[in-house]
Amino acid sequence: MDSKQLNKWLKEIKVQNQVNADVEVVNNSPLIMLGKGRQGAVFQVSEDVCVKVFGNEEDCEREHYALSLGKDTNLFPKIHAKGQLYIAMDIVRGVDIREYLQSQPLTESLSAKLLVMLITFKAIGYERIDHHKRQIYLQPDGSLKVIDVARTVWRDRVYPYPRKLLTSLGEENKAIFLGHVQELAPEVYAEWLHYIRMEEISHQIYQILLPEKPDKDSLKNLSKQLLTTEDEGKYVAQLQGLVHKVFKEEWVKTMLARGTDPEDVMKKIDEYWDSRETEIVREGERIGDRDQDRDQNKGKRFVGESRRDVDKHHNRKRFEGEKYSERDRKGGPKNRKHHHS
Repeated sequence: MDSKQLNKWLKEIKVQNQVNADVEVVNNSPLIMLGKGRQGAVFQVSEDVCVKVFGNEEDCEREHYALSLGKDTNLFPKIHAKGQLYIAMDIVRGVDIREYLQSQPLTESLSAKLLVMLITFKAIGYERIDHHKRQIYLQPDGSLKVIDVARTVWRDRVYPYPRKLLTSLGEENKAIFLGHVQELAPEVYAEWLHYIRMEEISHQIYQILLPEKPDKDSLKNLSKQLLTTEDEGKYVAQLQGLVHKVFKEEWVKTMLARGTDPEDVMKKIDEYWDSRETEIVREGERIGDRDQDRDQNKGKRFVGESRRDVDKHHNRKRFEGEKYSERDRKGGPKNRKHHHS
C-alpha cells in the first residue's frame, strides 16, 4: 500500500459527524465509498485493503485501540496504517449474520462460534461483551470476522449479558440461541436468564413508577421527622459527630501523606476525641446547672433581669441559617400593634 498516495487521497475526503445519524461525507477523491455509519465512512483502497475515515479523533483512537487488543486473534481485520482520522485495514468479506439468517437456520455450530466470539472479547479485554449481528461476518471457511468494535472499549456502563446480540437476533433466533447456550454452557445460560428477568422486572417497576405522583403535603409533614436542629441537644451531638468525622478523615489523609503509621494515627485521634468528649460532658453539666438556676428564677438569666429582657432574647437564632417561626414573625416588633390611650 502506498501511504503517500493514500494520504493525498484522504485530503480530498471530509467526514462530519451528525446527531443521531450517519456521518455526512464529501468525497472528491477517486476512492469508492463502501459504506458509512455513525462514526465514519469506509473507502476501498485496493482489492484487499480499505480505509475507514472518522469524523473525530476520539472515535479513531477508540477503534484502533479495540482492534489492537485483538491483533493476535483471527477475529478482526489486520491494521495496515493509522492516521489522525483514519485506519487502513483488511477488507472483511463474507456475509453478515443478519443477511445469513434471513435464508439459513441458526445452527448449534453457529451459536457455538458466537459464544466463542464473546469469550474472545472477554479474554482480550473488551468491556462490552456484546455485538450486533450486522457487524459479525461469516467467512467462506466458517469462521467469523468482526468489524466496528470501537464501542466495545472505554465505556462507563455496560449490560452484563449480550443484550445487543440477543435483541438483534429477533425473538425466534434469540430463543434458539439461548437454547443452544443452555446446552453448551448451562452456567452462562442461567446467569444470562437471571439478568434478562431482572431487566423485565425493571421495565415493570418503571411502568408503575411513571404515573405515580407523590403526596407532597403528606411528605412535607412526614419529612419533619428527619429534622435535627429543633432539639438543641441532638443538634449539638450530631454537629459534633460531623466535625469529628471530617476532622478524622482529613487528619488520616495528612498523616498518611507524611508517612505516619496508620495505627499510630488512629490511636492519636481516639485519644484526642476521648479528651474532647470529657470536656464536652463537663461543659454540658455546667450548662445544665445554669439552666436549672435559670428555671428557678422564672426564666431570668440573671438576678434583676426583667421579663421584657428575656422576651427580647427569646427569638435569637441558635445557629446560622435558622429561621424564625411563623408565630415569632407575626409577633415581632414590626408587626406588633401599638395602642395609644
